[in-house]
Amino acid sequence: MKQGVLVYDQRTERMDVRFGLEDYYGGLHCGTCMEVFVGSRWKPTRIEYGHNDTGWYLVGVPTDSLIGLRVRMS
Repeated sequence: MKQGVLVYDQRTERMDVRFGLEDYYGGLHCGTCMEVFVGSRWKPTRIEYGHNDTGWYLVGVPTDSLIGLRVRMS
């Protein structure tokens, strides 16, 4: 599994995962599965997009901002 951090790509208006300086996942889509590091453990989740000002969110991960969260995915 590759580890990285969540970033927002303003050009595509999508969340992405940055694995290194020039190494990106390529834009996340609704339903993309990953694990997020919460507290001191990895938690399985998926990304979704909610309308009505909800925006991008991770299912089962209550947070105000996704940017900078440590994730891993295969």
